[in-house]
Parts: sequence; C-alpha cells; structure tokens
Amino acid sequence: MIDGLRRFSLDGAQTVVFDEAGLRYFVNAFWTAGQRRGHSIHEISYRACFKSQLPAFFIERLTSPGDRVYDPFSGRGTTAVQAALMGRAPAANDVNPLSAMLSGPRFDPPPIQAVRDRLAAIDLSAAAAADPADTDLLAFYHPETLRQIKALRRALRADEPVDAWIRMVALNRLTGHSPGFFSVYTMPPNQAVSARSQRKINEARSQVPPVRDVRAIILKKTRTLLADGMPPPHPPAVLMTGPAERTPGLADGSVDLIVTSPPFLDVVDYEGDNWLRCWFAGIDAGDVRIDKHRGIADWEAFVRRGFVEFARVVRPGGFVAFEVGEVRGGKVLLERHVAAAIEGLPFEVLGVMVNQQDFTKTANCWGVGNNRGGTNTNRIVMAVRR
Repeated sequence: MIDGLRRFSLDGAQTVVFDEAGLRYFVNAFWTAGQRRGHSIHEISYRACFKSQLPAFFIERLTSPGDRVYDPFSGRGTTAVQAALMGRAPAANDVNPLSAMLSGPRFDPPPIQAVRDRLAAIDLSAAAAADPADTDLLAFYHPETLRQIKALRRALRADEPVDAWIRMVALNRLTGHSPGFFSVYTMPPNQAVSARSQRKINEARSQVPPVRDVRAIILKKTRTLLADGMPPPHPPAVLMTGPAERTPGLADGSVDLIVTSPPFLDVVDYEGDNWLRCWFAGIDAGDVRIDKHRGIADWEAFVRRGFVEFARVVRPGGFVAFEVGEVRGGKVLLERHVAAAIEGLPFEVLGVMVNQQDFTKTANCWGVGNNRGGTNTNRIVMAVRR
C-alpha cells in the first residue's frame, strides 16, 4: 500500500512525500474530480459525508471479495454500501438510529415495480387527526402535501423491506431546494431549518408551499438511485446502532478493514438538523446521544476509546483508514491527535494520505490555505493492526 502511494500518479502528478511531526505524509490527487461520481445508489443527502471514491480506494487495495469492511461512524452508510457494491461483507455502526434507516435498504433494494405497487396500495388521501407539530410543518408543506406525508408515515411498516426502502427515500425528500422534494424551497436536504427560519425564508422569497405529488417524487428518486443497477451479490450486512466504543455485534478479529470518518471538533446541532427526519421516522431526537467535544483533549480521548474497540474487532494485519478532514481552516491538524490517541495500542501508524485536487506546492498540500484556495482535501490516517 505504501509503495503504491509513493508511485501513484494521475495525469503526471507524482506523490509528494515528506515527514512532519513524526508522521509521514503522502500527498496527491488520488482520484480526480471526474472520478468522484460513484454508483447512483450513493446519492442520498447527509451532513459531512465523504465521497464513495474514498472507501473504494482502500477497499480495492487492502481487501478481497468476502472480506469484512466496517465503518463505526457510518452516517449515510457510504463505506458499507460501497463494500457491498464491491462484493465485500459490509458492517456499519452509528449512534444515530437514522443511519441504519438510510443505509440498510440500499444493500438489497427492491425492484422499482415493487415500490410502485406498494405506493399504489397506500391511501395517501386519508385525513389524519390534527397534530401539535402541524403548525410548524405547514411552514414547509402545503396542507395537501402534509396529508400525503402523514398518511405515508402511518402506513409504513418496520418489518417490510419495500417499506424500509420507501421510508429511506422519503427521509431524503422531506426538505430541499427544488421541486424534487416534498417541501417549498428551503435549505439543502442534509439538514432542516427551524419552522421559524423557514417562515422567514418564505417571507423573503414571497413563496408559499406548493402541492407536491409524494408518490411521484419517491418513484423518481427510486429510479435515480437504481439508475446504475442493483448491487451485486455480497455477504450479509451487520448493522448496529450505538457508540463506536461498544460493538457486540462484531466478533473478535472479524474485521479486515475499517474506513471511517469520526465526528470532528465542531459541535453539530443534531436536534436542529434532524428534527424533521426524526419526526417522520418516529425518533425522539433528544434521546440520541451524539458526542460533543469541548476541546482537543476530549476529542482525543474519544478517538482512543474507539481504537480500543477497533483493536478487538480488527484482525492482526487488518487496516484502519481514519479520515479527519480539515478543521478550523487547517489550524488544527487532527491526524496528529489521532496518532497521539492510539499510542500504546496494537496499531502501527503507516502515514497520512492527503487527497487533494488543485494543489500547487507542498506547503499548500498540508497547510492552512486549502479552504481559502477552493481545494478539496481528505486527510486520512492509515494504520495497521499488529
């Protein structure tokens, strides 16, 4: 893997290798902008998700078909879904219960006709009793659209695979900034504004929520997600909901590769971002214990707790690719804190891979100017289980 990084070249650009603060850096454009569009089934919205080419890069080089690939901070499930697409055994965990709802149905999607038939069988015209939430919801939805959404919400069953698919699609169509969503124009679909903020948007744009055809929107998004075909046969997925430091669903030494990106330092307003999705999914957002780190020391301790569990589940000779991105304009280099966090654990840090497009000099490749320069950077700590 390391030799391959050294020799890697795209369009004639050679990998820049240098040492800094006890870490070896490998800097290049390891996938081009043109390669960044992955399989269509990845195209659902989630805050702070990486592109599918990131896990694909490591899965291709460090595993074989049938190997277990795991993401302990799964988010929308990019790593696990990509693992399934490449014939590996997917495993995913997240403290957010929405994560399993977003990833699980995409491992083995239903045929489009099955989705169409199920939607046709649901009476979306049935009126529902008034709900205290309606006042806020009507800032986003026309009353007719809201009636359809509420009827769909009541009809979906937890134990039906087709219903799980429809729920997943609906969760991604609740709000957005085009007619392809249930709502009036609002923020991009990876987070929801408050009803108060939406009323201000409506007033500023002189807009009122239009009637939307919920069935048609779900079918159209289903066709888009399946445009590149169904995932190939793959081993069964393991899906877990809980803290990354405690994953009893995985046996000792059962994981060949972890590819993940943990929560960073900046505090995320989970309840604010996900209140609409949680409402539709029947989740109490206040019960979801998302880690909030007061500073570097807290974050470093959080990372160490995760790696203690990774040491249990990753087999000797297995790998971890731990993406930490850029934080606070590059002023905080989290890869160094990852290296400090795993000292004394049975892992060897192989180096830091920096995937970056449009860099011009080594200092820019790993320094603080990336966000200002309009570049796109992934910083990935690579470690092997001893």
